[in-house]
Amino acid sequence: MAAGTFAEKGADLELVGITKHFPGFTAIESLDLFIPAGSFFALLGPSGCGKTTTLRLVAGLEEPTAGRILIGGKDVTATKSFQRPVNTVFQSYALFPHMTVLENVAFGLRRRSIAKPLDKAHEALRLVELDHLASRRPGQLSGGQQQRVALARAIVNRPALLLLDEPLGALDLKLRRQMQLELKDIQTEVGLTFLHVTHDQEEAMTMADTIAVMNKGAIEQMGAPEELYELPRTAFVANFLGQSNLFTGPVVSTTPDALTVSIAGTTLVIPRSRAQRHSGVITVGVRPEKVLLLTEAPVADAARNVVGPGRVIDVSFSGVSTQYIVAVPGVGDVVVFAQNMVFGPVVHVGAEVWVSWSIEHSFGLEDAPSPDSVVSDESADTATIATRARVDAAESELEQA
Repeated sequence: MAAGTFAEKGADLELVGITKHFPGFTAIESLDLFIPAGSFFALLGPSGCGKTTTLRLVAGLEEPTAGRILIGGKDVTATKSFQRPVNTVFQSYALFPHMTVLENVAFGLRRRSIAKPLDKAHEALRLVELDHLASRRPGQLSGGQQQRVALARAIVNRPALLLLDEPLGALDLKLRRQMQLELKDIQTEVGLTFLHVTHDQEEAMTMADTIAVMNKGAIEQMGAPEELYELPRTAFVANFLGQSNLFTGPVVSTTPDALTVSIAGTTLVIPRSRAQRHSGVITVGVRPEKVLLLTEAPVADAARNVVGPGRVIDVSFSGVSTQYIVAVPGVGDVVVFAQNMVFGPVVHVGAEVWVSWSIEHSFGLEDAPSPDSVVSDESADTATIATRARVDAAESELEQA
């Protein structure tokens, strides 16, 4: 497709004090958000966090209880959905089965009496590499092809803002990963502003420039994917965006560069720059893939944290890696992801092991795990849930110190 055909750039999106009340509950509370023009932005969170309601408010399918919605600096809060420079791609595709692929893509152009609708539809189909299937009907296409037709139909209208509502949820894993890369490439080429709503962490991290993790109608943390993953600020984000090992205990000593935290008689060191709080009871975390599994007690190393000895209580093979769960007395369960470099597991259930990781890979949260911070999603892992039971014990240890 010729460069510049879809040269119009996306517009920025701004939500100012958006609140949405439904009978009996509040879906969104005083939400402020700014999405720059031309960016790929993801709203990520579990079911019921308010992300889909936010998208529906932007699309004009719901009215806010309070606040303003601005697209390209223009207040569209009271504007009807069909009058907003917005298009939405749904998980269900919503294609017309009796029309050809070309007619589906040209449909919106014809309704708005745009000149040369078929030419423009062909251009959009070439962008998603489906122009050779223009004469087929949706029922003759695969799920991934139907999704690309839905995307072409949305892009051909040249919206300032494209909303993606769980667009890849109906696809199988391999096709979903392929489409993630294709969507990102298309967004980069057309230059529109994409707002992507999803509960899939990998999907958000693969495609988005910026991710906002939502919880209970508010943004828990926002930033670049790597920033959120490597340095989560709260237990909710650490639990939801991937897996984490979390250890809660009192700070027992500090230096200008580091904090030392006591966990059931074991001391863990964390860089001060990677801790949200520097005193009292804090929660220290580390990602499972950063942790090494050792079959012998390691030599003391000031640059590494060591926990153990413990017993391997579960070994799960997942292809690329093997997950080990190590029960450490007084500390709880520690999850380790080890890349599969050899055939079969490195250790088996019942083996005595130690776990170790670089101090630089530790992070400190601004809160401690609580029942409210645990997500009702597959991402909440055994180690993070078990940590909650140790919060009270850590408080007592601080009082005695």
